[in-house]
Amino acid sequence: MTDSPATPAPRKVTMYRNGSVYTAADPFATAMLVDGDTVAWVGSEQAATSIADSSMDVVDLRGALLAPGFVDSHVHLTETGIALDSVQLGGVSSARELLDAVAGSDAEGTVLGHGWDETLWADPTLPSLSELERAAGGRKVYLSRVDVHSALVSPALAASAGLAGLDGLSAGSQVKRAAHTAARLATRQMPAAALRGYQQKALTEAAANGYVALAEMAAPHIGSVEDLQFAVAWNDGTHDGPAVPEVLPYWGQLARSAEHAQSILDGLGVSVLGLAGDLNIDGSIGSRTAALRSDYGDAAGERGSLYLSVEEAAAHLAACSLLGIQAGFHVIGDAGLDAALNALDAAAAEVGEQKVRAAGHRFEHVELADADAIGRLAKYSVTVSAQPVFDALWGGAGKLYEQRLGSRHVGMNPFASLYAAGVPICFGSDSPVTPLRPWSSVRACLEHSNPAEQISARAAFLGHTRAGWRAARYRNPMAGQLVPGAPASFAVWEIEELMVQVADGRVQSWSTDPRARTPLLPALDTGSEPDCLLTVRDGRELFSNGTLGG
Repeated sequence: MTDSPATPAPRKVTMYRNGSVYTAADPFATAMLVDGDTVAWVGSEQAATSIADSSMDVVDLRGALLAPGFVDSHVHLTETGIALDSVQLGGVSSARELLDAVAGSDAEGTVLGHGWDETLWADPTLPSLSELERAAGGRKVYLSRVDVHSALVSPALAASAGLAGLDGLSAGSQVKRAAHTAARLATRQMPAAALRGYQQKALTEAAANGYVALAEMAAPHIGSVEDLQFAVAWNDGTHDGPAVPEVLPYWGQLARSAEHAQSILDGLGVSVLGLAGDLNIDGSIGSRTAALRSDYGDAAGERGSLYLSVEEAAAHLAACSLLGIQAGFHVIGDAGLDAALNALDAAAAEVGEQKVRAAGHRFEHVELADADAIGRLAKYSVTVSAQPVFDALWGGAGKLYEQRLGSRHVGMNPFASLYAAGVPICFGSDSPVTPLRPWSSVRACLEHSNPAEQISARAAFLGHTRAGWRAARYRNPMAGQLVPGAPASFAVWEIEELMVQVADGRVQSWSTDPRARTPLLPALDTGSEPDCLLTVRDGRELFSNGTLGG
């Protein structure tokens, strides 16, 4: 006698009620029904009462906001985990404080640290090699700048990583370009368990802040193929512990032809969404490696670095367009963007504009774009993946961008101009460059240092949710919204007040008027951010702070 097949487990059905549900289906919705991994219904409290039965789990939201989960469109998992677990340098205000932090580290091997920013110090002089050596007691030291485009390294690390003779090695302790890449990769040679542990730390941090998906921007100059494989493996659900946000993987390696691109993809051992992300055309403003049309305002004769030629970038775009996959670059400066746009023109001339547009290419950062550049981005349907907290940290009078660029800083991060031109835009943190704090990022869009580039809360929220799925060409077109049939991926937030917000100084910015018939979002001008109570992806709990009961 053969055993009968096991009876499949019943689908879990959960009713969330007595809150506020952010949904286009009903701006006044207070309840949502989840059947397995799918939103089955949204509606009013009265209707919820008639639908609910004893077969359902019922969660009382207690007035909380239930909204689509956040998608971070640009992160580095291992780097984020390392930064969370290393010497915290974001608060140091001098070279002496930085050296004290190194001396106080109990790391037995390499001293890892992250987050220093000399532009915030009264005296921006960096510690010397000998000072760093003494503070570390002879240990290897790698301390990434806040933008992770340069670092301070000790003589011991410089020697072991073979930095002698590499471009970007200076007489001091700061390394850039090729020397920085070599130093970073040397410190990332660690056991598989350590890499996975750092990634899990990053994913846990993301889940606790309402993220349901993260675009992992892996690249050969950042980490190994093995590191990428570990990141993708989180999606198979076989790891120990709670479920984690979905990883949307990219690999930033240059392709010379369609055949070369295919061989790169075949050699990764995992599927990626494209050969895009941190394939660097240039560097960063803070490290003065972003490529500019004219000199840095605080460094005569310096215009940054172009890491790829127009011809190299064009070949990459053409190759990926022929394969129908996403290509893309890290590009920040205006000269860097010129190179990327000229490469688009050359690729379109080679393979046809239609193929270039259809591939859905994406450019990361695009911080310094004028009207002509924005129009060319729109022409080729290029998605811009931007980081709003960059402006919150470094935009505005007297801050980094003005220090480095002078009057050009006003044109940085032109969100409203991109939207007005029809350029698709999504938002992220570039963690560990800025923290995994989505509402801070939404608020940065509303409070842009240039009022002409401010956007509404609704546009900002969509850019941090649904637009992230679209930018990744996600397989389910309903992802990022809470309507019947959509994936049950959401977060629940404790909020002080719900508001409708517009980015127009001529009218009252915040309103509770229900006649707007627009789903309400948290008021972000209260001085505090919403607290995440629960994060769910495809019906599976990623995080709970324990306050919501059935």
